[in-house]
Amino acid sequence: MQTCKKCVLNERFIGIRFDDEGICNFCRSAKSLDQQHSIRGKYEARFQKLIEQNKGKGSYDALVAYSGGKDSTYTLHLLQERYDLRLLAYSFDNWFQSDRARRNIRAVLSNINVDHLTVMPSFESMKKIVLASMSEDMYSAKAMTRASSICTSCISLIRFIGFRLTIEQEIPFLIFGMSPGQAPMATAVVKTNPQMIRTMQESLLRPLSDRLGDIIKPFFLEQRHFDKVEHFPYSINPLAFADYDEEVIYETAGKYGWKKPDDTDANSTNCLLNALANQVHLDQFGVNPYAYEIAELVRIGCMTREEGLARLAEPFPAEQIVAVKKQLGIG
Repeated sequence: MQTCKKCVLNERFIGIRFDDEGICNFCRSAKSLDQQHSIRGKYEARFQKLIEQNKGKGSYDALVAYSGGKDSTYTLHLLQERYDLRLLAYSFDNWFQSDRARRNIRAVLSNINVDHLTVMPSFESMKKIVLASMSEDMYSAKAMTRASSICTSCISLIRFIGFRLTIEQEIPFLIFGMSPGQAPMATAVVKTNPQMIRTMQESLLRPLSDRLGDIIKPFFLEQRHFDKVEHFPYSINPLAFADYDEEVIYETAGKYGWKKPDDTDANSTNCLLNALANQVHLDQFGVNPYAYEIAELVRIGCMTREEGLARLAEPFPAEQIVAVKKQLGIG
């Protein structure tokens, strides 16, 4: 099987093409490291200016999606230590958080001055969402290049819960702790508006509502939210423009009592469902759903190609998949 000579994407990846040198079109179109460094600096400067304009206007400066994983823990650290923001964190408990992730959330929150809330759907609703998301045609092929269909559903709920909360609480920033491989530079600092979010929501809400009906409505925006035009937040992905070094991230998270989980797969530091999601995606599309993220981390120098290939080659934990299937009633 042909694999790009510069990154980790192989011939099964949707939309990939190779040139005569065996380098894929994604690598050929990527900006140089110097260009990326310059762009990151511009985005951070823009974020700093927005902070000056919005800080202190409400009860909270920012709402932060907090999974309890290493990246979102590091994001909380950055927002407090570098930007001095008053934060409200929220976690989405999908009933498949690992035990270590739960302990990490409590440990970190006990060592950082951040208010926190948890959103937890009923198990029956979450079970239906997961089972529906295992369908191969749930989302568009383009959406499947960045994440599995199961993860796409969870991420959608997390994202739109965040929009609901920021609009209702009149919080100016909605912040996600996505790695540079998960969040393209163009998503680093975005001023949202009703039309943009309505279009985004429709593409994700319709596949879920067509299969599940009204059970997913509480997690998405209603017309009353879209009417509050002036309270639509800036969507921020700080790790897209901050220096990203996994060793530094692990070390920093550890200072808050965070410990690397030994009860998740290699590509997650918080979710037991991830292994099943990865296996389903691999079976359906022939590609690890983390391939795109890891390829981008290789391109920007956050890991070597060899490290990326090794990460993708790690087997999904079979016992974990069996346990999750049993919990879902399909094993």
